[in-house]
Amino acid sequence: MTDGTETTPAQRYTAALAGQIERRWQDYWTDHGTYHAPNPVGPLADEGTQLPSDKLFVQDMFPYPSGAGLHVGHPLGFIGTDVFARFHRMTGRNVLHTMGFDAFGLPAEQYAVQTGTHPRTTTEANMERYLSQIRRLGFGHDERRRIATTDIEYYHWTQWIFLQIFNSYYDEKQDKARPIADLEQEYQDGTRETPDGRPWGELSRAEQREVIDSHRLVYLSDAPVNWAPGLGTVVANEEVTADGRSERGNFPVFRKNLRQWMMRITAYADRLVDDVELLDWPEQIKAMQRNWIGRSRGANVRFAAGDARIEVFTTRPDTLFGATYMVLAPEHPLVDQLTASEWPEGTDERWTGGAATPSDAVKDYRREASRKSELDRQENKEKTGVFTGSFAINPVNGEQIPVFIADYVLMGYGTGAIMAVPAQDQRDWDFATAFGLSIVRTVQPSEGFDGEAFTGEGPAINSSNEDLSLNGMDVDDAKKAIIAWLEEHGHGEGTVQYKLRDWLFARQRYWGEPFPIVYGEDGTPIALPEDQLPLELPDVEDYAPKTFDPEDADSEPQPPLAKATEWVEVTLDLGDGPKKYRRDTNVMPQWAGSCWYQLRYIDPTDSERFVEPENEQYWMGPRPAEHGVNDPGGLDLYVGGQEHAVLHLLYARFWHKVLYDLGHVSSLEPYRKLFNQGYIQAYAYVDSRGFYVNADEVVEKDGKFFFGDEEVRQEYGKMGKSLKNVVTPDAMADEYGADTFRFYEMSMGPLELSRPWATKDVVGAQRFLQRLWRLVIDEATGELRVSDDALSEEDLRRLNKTVAGVREDYAELRFNTAGAKLIELNNYVTKVYGASAVTPRSLAEPLVLMLAPLCPHIAEELWHRLGHPDTLVYGPFPVADEKYLVDDTVEYPIQVNGKVRSRITVAADAGKDDVQAAALADEKVVALLAGGEPRKVIVVPGRLVNVVL
Repeated sequence: MTDGTETTPAQRYTAALAGQIERRWQDYWTDHGTYHAPNPVGPLADEGTQLPSDKLFVQDMFPYPSGAGLHVGHPLGFIGTDVFARFHRMTGRNVLHTMGFDAFGLPAEQYAVQTGTHPRTTTEANMERYLSQIRRLGFGHDERRRIATTDIEYYHWTQWIFLQIFNSYYDEKQDKARPIADLEQEYQDGTRETPDGRPWGELSRAEQREVIDSHRLVYLSDAPVNWAPGLGTVVANEEVTADGRSERGNFPVFRKNLRQWMMRITAYADRLVDDVELLDWPEQIKAMQRNWIGRSRGANVRFAAGDARIEVFTTRPDTLFGATYMVLAPEHPLVDQLTASEWPEGTDERWTGGAATPSDAVKDYRREASRKSELDRQENKEKTGVFTGSFAINPVNGEQIPVFIADYVLMGYGTGAIMAVPAQDQRDWDFATAFGLSIVRTVQPSEGFDGEAFTGEGPAINSSNEDLSLNGMDVDDAKKAIIAWLEEHGHGEGTVQYKLRDWLFARQRYWGEPFPIVYGEDGTPIALPEDQLPLELPDVEDYAPKTFDPEDADSEPQPPLAKATEWVEVTLDLGDGPKKYRRDTNVMPQWAGSCWYQLRYIDPTDSERFVEPENEQYWMGPRPAEHGVNDPGGLDLYVGGQEHAVLHLLYARFWHKVLYDLGHVSSLEPYRKLFNQGYIQAYAYVDSRGFYVNADEVVEKDGKFFFGDEEVRQEYGKMGKSLKNVVTPDAMADEYGADTFRFYEMSMGPLELSRPWATKDVVGAQRFLQRLWRLVIDEATGELRVSDDALSEEDLRRLNKTVAGVREDYAELRFNTAGAKLIELNNYVTKVYGASAVTPRSLAEPLVLMLAPLCPHIAEELWHRLGHPDTLVYGPFPVADEKYLVDDTVEYPIQVNGKVRSRITVAADAGKDDVQAAALADEKVVALLAGGEPRKVIVVPGRLVNVVL
C-alpha cells in the first residue's frame, strides 16, 4: 500500500503487459515464418520436406479494404477461422490460411472522382490500415500468399480466365465446356450442321464468326440494364431504390437495352443446382441457391397473334383453357409489332390508359415502367397495364384474347410473356378484376374455399375441346395430356425453364479489370494473345463517366476509359500484320476477382500458371474414396456472411466448373464446406430530430437514456459507422489486450448466431486470463510458480474431460463452449492450487496448450516461460486418456409426484433395483412417504427416479 492506494503488482497481466507480449510474439512469428504452409512444388515448397497428407485449407470471405477501417463486428469470422486453423495446426495438419483483398470497388472510384486521387493510392492506403488492424489480433496467416484483386499480376490471370471462358462453348451432348476450336472443327468436318444447313465452307468468314460467337460462354448482347443518366453509369438491381432511383445521388433510373458482355451461366444451371447437394453447406444457403436458379418443369406454348407468335412458358399448362388474356413485359421485342395504330371498336376505356391511340399508350407506359426497379415491379400491389390493340388466339379453344403490356411481367424470367389464368393466379386475378377481364376456373377449388384465385391442386374442370378433355384429371395427369396435345398439334412442347439469367459482365467504370479484348474495323471482338497479358489500366485525368440530364433516358454511356484515347485506339500485330483496333472501354464487375482467389492463394507467386496443378490437387482435390463417395473437392472451410449466399457463391462455382471442364483444376467445386458467422449487434441512440448520437456518450438513468440532458430513444441492430455505435478492435486491444478481445468475441455465443456487443462484459474475459496467468506466474516477481507434483485422481478426471470436450468443440467450431470449459477448469485449478505456492506442471501445460487457439500470444508467452524453446503453434495439442472419461458414479435427481425433492449418488454400474432402493432410502423421500408405500417408482437409467405417492 502506498498513500492509501493499492499498487498493481509488477507482473500482473494488464493491457500494457499484454501489449508487450503480443507485439513480441507477432514479430517472432513474422521473423520465423511460423505460419508458412509449404506447397508440394514450386517457390513455396520446402525442399526435402515430406508434406502431411492431412492438410487443411481455411478461407475467409474476401474483405473490401474500406477507408473507415474495422469495427469489432468485422473480425468475428476472421477470429473464428484463426481459432479453427490454429487448433488443427496443433494436431499436426498442414494448414493454409491467409487473407487478401477484394480491392476493386466503387467507393475508391467515387473518392477519385471527388478528389482526383488515383483509386490505387486510396486502395493501397486502406489496405495498409486494414493490415495493421488485423495484425494486432495475431492471425496465423501465411503472409507470402496475400493478394489483392488490384495487383496487376493477379488481374493478369483474371483476364486469362476470362479468355478461357470466352474461347469456350458448352457442349450439351458431353455436358461440359469445350474449346471453341473443337466446335469450329466440328463445323468444318460436317459432324455438326450449320444453323441454315449450308456447308461450313459456303459461309463467309463473317457468317462463320457469327455462328461461332453465338455459342461462346462469353458473348455480346443487347441486354436490359438499369441506366442512370445523372450518374453516367449502369447500376445493379441492388443499387436501385423501390421508387426507381439510384441509391447514390437519388437520380432517376431507366431500363434500357445496351450492348454488354454476358456470361452464359445458364448453360450450367442444371449442374449448379444438382451439385449443391454434394456440398457441406447450411441448408438455408442451398435453398437460396436452388431458388435463385429456379428450375421448373412445364411447357412452352405458342399463341398466334396475327403474323406474330407469342411464346410463353408455364408450369401449369393444365390450366390453358382458363387463359383469358396475355401480358407481355414492356421490354418484350414483339411489343412494337403488336401495337395497333387504332383502338379496336368497343375497347374498354380501362384498357387504354387514357391515351388516344395504342402507340401513345404503349410509349407512355413503357417510359413509366422504365423508372421502376424490378423489385418494385414484382412487389407492387397495384396492377397497371395497357392494351396493345392486338389479340392472340388461345390454341386449345380458338378464343380471341387481348394482349396487354404490364410491368408485373419481367423479361428476366421465362420468355417475358405470360398466358394469364386469373382463376388460378392471384396476380392475374387482381389484374383481371381491375380491367374487367373474363375469369374461368379450370381447377375445382377445395371444399370450403371462398377466396379469389385458387392456387392449389384439384381435378380439372371447364377444360375440353372436340378432341381433348382434361376434366376430372388430377394435375399431373392433366399436364401430361395437355403437353402431348400441344406437341401433336404443333402449339408447344414440354420443357424446363430457369429463373437464372445470364450474367451481365460489364461496368461503365474506371476502377476494374480491363477486358483483354479489342475490336476490329467491323466491330468483331478479338481476344488478345496470352503473351499480351496483362492489359493494364491506363492513367486518366478524369475518373468520372460523362453524366447527362437525369431525365435523358435516350442518352448512351461514355465510360471514363473512353477518355484515354491513346490507350483505346491502338495498332497491334495479332498475327496478320499491324492493324488498327479499338479497346473495350468497359471494365469487369467487382465479382470477377473474387470468383477464383482461392486458387491464387495456392500459388500467388507463379508467373507461368494461375495455379500449379499438383498444388491445386493437394489443397483442393477430391478426397480419396475412404473419405466418402462423390466428394466434390474444394477448400475445406469457407467462412463468411449470408449476404453472399447467392451471387458470389454462384459466380465462383460457375467459373470453377468451367476451369474444371477445361482441365485446369481437379476439384469440381471451389468450396466444400461453408459456414456463415453471425453479426455483432449493438445499441444505437436517436435524438428528437431523428439523428443518431454517439452511443458511447449516452448515459442510462432509471431505465431511460440521455445524451447530455436530452432523452434519446434506444435502437438495436448491426454495428455501423452511420449509427454512431462503432467500437474498434484497436480500442479493445489498447484497453484490454488483443487476446482478451479474441476470447470475449468467441465466448459471446455460438459463432453462427448474431450477438449483442457489451464493452462492460469484456472485463470478464480479462479476469479469466489474469487468473490463469497467476497460476503460472508470480505477479510480484515474475517467477514461475509450477511444480512437478503428481495429480490427484480428481485432477486427472477434470483435466481429461476438459481435453476431450475442448478438442470436440474446436473441431465443430463451438468456440464459446470451448472457452467455457477452459474457464471451468481454470476455476477448479485456482480453487485447489491458487492459494498454494505452486501449480502442478501437468495441469498448467495442457491448460496453456488448450488456450492457444483462442489466445495465442499469452499462450506462447506462458509456454516459453514454462521452459519450452519452440513455439507451440505446431502443438502438441493435449489428447485425453479414455480411462478418465468414464464416470465411477452417477447423480440421480429424485422426483416425487413430478417435483425434484432430493438427489442421490450411486455407482455408475448400479442396476435399476439398486437405484430404486437407494432412492427410497433417502431421508427426504422417507419423510414424504411417512411410513407408507409408493404407488409407483420409475427409474430412467442414468437420468432420474420418479416416485409417485
